[in-house]
Amino acid sequence: MEKNEILKKLDRLKDPKILIIGDFAIDEMVFGQTERISREAPVLILQHSETKIILGTASNAAHNISSLNCGKAGAIGVLGDDYYGGVLIKALNDAKINTDFMVVDKSRKTTTKTRISGSCSQSITQQIVRIDRQTKAPLSADIEEKVIQNIKRAIPMYDGVILSDYHLGCLTQRVIRAAIDTAKAHGKIIVADIQKDMERYKGVTAITPNQPDSEKFLGYFINDEKTLKKAGRDFSEKLGLEYTLITRGEKGMVLFENSKKPDNKESEPAMTKIPAFNKKEVFDVTGAGDTVVAAFTLALCAGMTPCEAMIVGNLAASIVIRQFGCHTTNLEELKSELNNIKEI
Repeated sequence: MEKNEILKKLDRLKDPKILIIGDFAIDEMVFGQTERISREAPVLILQHSETKIILGTASNAAHNISSLNCGKAGAIGVLGDDYYGGVLIKALNDAKINTDFMVVDKSRKTTTKTRISGSCSQSITQQIVRIDRQTKAPLSADIEEKVIQNIKRAIPMYDGVILSDYHLGCLTQRVIRAAIDTAKAHGKIIVADIQKDMERYKGVTAITPNQPDSEKFLGYFINDEKTLKKAGRDFSEKLGLEYTLITRGEKGMVLFENSKKPDNKESEPAMTKIPAFNKKEVFDVTGAGDTVVAAFTLALCAGMTPCEAMIVGNLAASIVIRQFGCHTTNLEELKSELNNIKEI
């Protein structure tokens, strides 16, 4: 594949508007310097030095979209009527993500993962404890209906849709069907980033699972060319997909594209494999899946071929995994990374 052709097309990523539907959350990173052991209990006392708010889960996918397309991202999800709900909305707005269609649910907590880390002059910063605030129960009927109505209003305004399922209750079966049916009715690309219960997403344009989650769903290990091709065929038959993108860690990615024979019988999905573009500087894969689905979807909506979209997703992931925690990338970094690759 000619990388110069992809370089010419990268600027197209600025054009499409993408809507992200799913489980939105924030990561609250609290840092401090160790001072002494408390007299109240045998625990460390930290002198607070800094708090950072990072967009995680579906928020991270939306943040990646916004960083790549200059703020043409929208969000549909639920948040609590609490302090962290305000923090989430501010963080999304600061990232130029439209929050007009977010729904407040007074019965739920705003999903927040607080990590408290400490250091001293002789050591590196280390995480001490993590506190999770979240509600995993499915949406109530009235909140579910509000989300569905927002989906029906919002999707026509966007070029593509991402369903980001972290199994925190937002993506009920009715919400999923409303998103898929509305996207199809308006001719929109819809891509699902899912870890389990994949059968609920039958009818989406594409999915982007990693290999371990794919193996759990399919019921067998993907360990050679034969089982890899079988996986592509089984995903196609079970979920009715146009494209299946499986991320395989250090083995890179594989894309399956459905095609039709002249007699209208389904043929084997066409398979394309690419290597991982960065194997030496991997620091943290946290959030890499969000980056892949964001870049892949954006590229598809920008008119790039599915194989080109896979390469863009691979490029984006190769950049963010060099940093700790959830991170994003941008067009200039993508161009620089692509220029540094000798061949694809």
